[in-house]
Order: sequence, then structure tokens, then C-alpha cells
Amino acid sequence: MHWDTATRYKLLLRINNDIVSASTRREVFSALAQSLEDTFRFDRLSINLFDEETNSLSYFAAAEGISPTEISEDARPLAKGAIASAVIRSREPFILSDLSTHTYWPSVNAMKDAGLNATMAFPLIVRDKVKGTLHLSYAKAPEHLEEMIEFLSEVSTRIAIAVDHMMSHTRLKHINAQLRRQKEFLTSQNRLSEGFDEFIYESQVLADVVRQAKIVANSDVSVSIIGETGTGKDMIAQFIHQMSNRKDALFVKVNCPALNSALFESELFGHAKGSFTGAQRNRVGRFEMADNGTIFLDEIGELDIGLQSKLLQVLQDRTIERVGESSPKTIDFRLLSATNKDLEQAMQNNSFRSDLYYRLNTVTIKVPPLREHPEDIPVLIEKLAAKQSAERNLPPPLFSKSCRKIMLQYPWPGNVRELKNVVKRLIILRPGETITGNEIDTQLSGVCTSTRRKHMTLKELERRHIIRTLKETGGVVGGPSGAAALLGVPRQTLQYRLRKYGISVNKLKTQ
Repeated sequence: MHWDTATRYKLLLRINNDIVSASTRREVFSALAQSLEDTFRFDRLSINLFDEETNSLSYFAAAEGISPTEISEDARPLAKGAIASAVIRSREPFILSDLSTHTYWPSVNAMKDAGLNATMAFPLIVRDKVKGTLHLSYAKAPEHLEEMIEFLSEVSTRIAIAVDHMMSHTRLKHINAQLRRQKEFLTSQNRLSEGFDEFIYESQVLADVVRQAKIVANSDVSVSIIGETGTGKDMIAQFIHQMSNRKDALFVKVNCPALNSALFESELFGHAKGSFTGAQRNRVGRFEMADNGTIFLDEIGELDIGLQSKLLQVLQDRTIERVGESSPKTIDFRLLSATNKDLEQAMQNNSFRSDLYYRLNTVTIKVPPLREHPEDIPVLIEKLAAKQSAERNLPPPLFSKSCRKIMLQYPWPGNVRELKNVVKRLIILRPGETITGNEIDTQLSGVCTSTRRKHMTLKELERRHIIRTLKETGGVVGGPSGAAALLGVPRQTLQYRLRKYGISVNKLKTQ
């Protein structure tokens, strides 16, 4: 077969069009496969990518034609691709017109078993770097082999450009997606209103909390923020960062309950490209993001005991090592943490390390539950309603006197978070309408209120006393140190009261 100048020009032009028109690796490969198949009539076509950093091979896209079962489509060491390895080392075409003479290579045996008896491989070189290899294989060695080699060497130069362009395009898309995700992450972590407007308060008890936060802001000491769920511990942490001399760097939040042993080191310390399956690129960990800024370990009490020692090492040495790297990197960060657990009790139960506890607790700030500063409830209701209704372009509901009275009496086990959700629900369901005492009564589950009474009933007092006792015992009902024994009632009687008043022991344990 003879390929004249016009035929060659036509094929090369077609390949150039493939480069321009395709938008994915699969599209590029399919177009190239069709163009080459029309001219060279192969039985199998594949393009290998070569990663110089990891010394490994991977397919540009799924191979076309016969697929030997023993040839993996996953990333694999260069040594497992004998033919590709020879081409990459020599930077020259590699031709085997009879595979039976090279059966000492496992990959060649796999091709023979699949019915392939000849193969040609060409280097894909761009800017003097080998980007990969092009392979055409045949059940029967083609005629005019020398002329094919000459033409395919020219074709491989154009294919190398096509592959390189698409890989650059893919990398750019990945980088853009990564930057977009990083921007979303940083935006979510640094969402702090001007000043301290979102942390709404008028009470002296919260004024004292803010005063403590201001005092420690520039001292750079580790601060532990404790309090029930929904009290605003994360906002206090953001406020400390915003008031500190690190405010121009990042505030990086780590949700400790979401960290398991498989994710821990990669998430916190980052990883190097190729350090494990799926690690296709370098990743910056949370501690490295927080360099010169603040790292906030939220719900630190939920961190598995087995992971606490790894965290302690970083807090002590202020150095990290990315997974897959051996060179330590020094990180300058401010440490803040928060928990709704009693860490001293956790230490006694051997579920929290004492050395980590003392590393976290240079200064402790306690954020009180909403029931301990009910004077903040009216201003919270008004400002939350105004802000959330404006965000939804809806008129705020009107809170009647009886409604406000019931909201003041309610113990708010979910604290400000629960109050915010109740207000949001009312804005959606009753925009611009007056909310009566009876209506808010149905919204607030777990408590029996009445607009006609000025004081709590005996039932309300009993319910609150039971809850307080259960909290003191850590949710233990029976036994010599349980709530039933402290209250002086049989266990069955206390269990009946729990059902009667809708008290969930499991829920209390998480508060």
C-alpha cells in the first residue's frame, strides 16, 4: 500500500480537526481511532500516558478493538508495560512483527492469547518530553510495514499534540473545579458578618463571654469553647479569629465527628500525588491551609481516641508531613476548639487523652445555654425574623404578647439554633401574620405551656427536675448512681415519667 502526499495531508488534517472539535478524552480518542482505522486497519488501538513523577502508565481512554483480559486499564507501574517501557526509554518506535518471539513478557503473552500476533508502538513526544505511547496491534502482521512505520511516526507527532492539548484542558478543568471547591470551602468557613451582628445579645452573661473573647483574641493561646449544642460556639471562634492579628489569614474549620481513620491524615495533613490509589494530584491539608491563620477543631470530644495521638503530635511540634512525603513542614497556626461534652469525664472514662486535653485548654470560654439568659430571647426573635424574612423577600410574622410569653417560658433545648429554626419556619408558613400563643404552643414540642398561667405548674417543675437529674448522671436511669435512685423512685416509675413527659435520654446524652 502506498500513501501519497494527498492521502497523508488529508489524514493529518483530519487529526488536527479531531484536536479542535473534541471536548473530552473519550471524544478525542474515538475520533483518532476512527481516522487511524480507516487508514491502517488495526485490530487494537491504545494510547498510554506516562507519568514521570510516579513512573507509571495509564490509558488516555479505553482501548479500541481487541482487549486482552490480563492487561489492566488502571494506572500501573512502567515495568508492567514492557513494550511501552522500551519505547519511552529509547524514544524510538518499537516494532514486533511476530509476538511469539517475545513470550517472556507477560503483556505479550496476554496479547497472543487474545489473538494478536504483531504490534507497533510509537513515542508521543511534546516539547522534548515523552508524554506517552501509541500502540497499533494486529492479528496478522500488515504488509508494507516499513512504509507504515514512516507514516505512523509522522502521525504520532500530531497525536502527541492532541493528547497533550486534551490533558492540559483536563488539568485546567480540574484546577478550576478545585479552585471553585476551595473558594466555596473558604467562603463557608469565613462567613462572618460585619462586626458581631449575627451574635445577637443584650444580657450581661453574653457580654461577659464577648469580653473574654476579646481579651484572648491577640494572645495566641489555645482556647477551648464549651457549651451545649446550638449555643454559638463556632461564632465565638470566628469572632476570636476576626479580632486577632491573624484575621487576614484563613479561619479553617475542622468537623471532628466527620473524620475517620481513613480520611484523617489526608484531610488534615494533605497528600502527595500518587501516595495512594486515587491520589491523582497533590492536596493541601487543613493545617497547611491554616498557616498564619486559625484552625478550629469543632466537636473535638467526638474525635476517636486512636486519632487523638496523631493530632497531639502536630499540636506539639507544629509540623506536618503530607501523606506520601517524608519532609516535614512547619506550620504557624492559632488553635481553637469546641465541644459540648464533659472532657474531664471523658478523660476518666479513658475516651479522651489527658495530654491532649491540657494542650487544648490553656483558656476556657463557656457559652451559656439560652435558658440561662432568657432576656436575650425578645431581641433574638426580632432581629432573626427581620434578617431571615429579608433574605426570603417575605414579610416577617408578628409575635403576639401571648406568643412571646410562651417563647420566654420554653427551655430551648436546641438553644439559639432551635430558636432560629422556629423563626424560619414561621416566616415560611405564616409570613406577615400574627402568631398567637396557641399557635406557637404547637410549634414548640416537648413542653406544655399555657397563656393563662404566670408560674410553672408542678408537672413542668417535675419535668425539669428529671431532666436536670438525668444530665447529672450522664443519662443513666437505673443502678445505685442512676437518676431513679437520686430521685428516690423505682426505675419503672421514672421510665413511665420519661414517656409521659416526652423526655429522650439519648437526646440528653448528645446535649
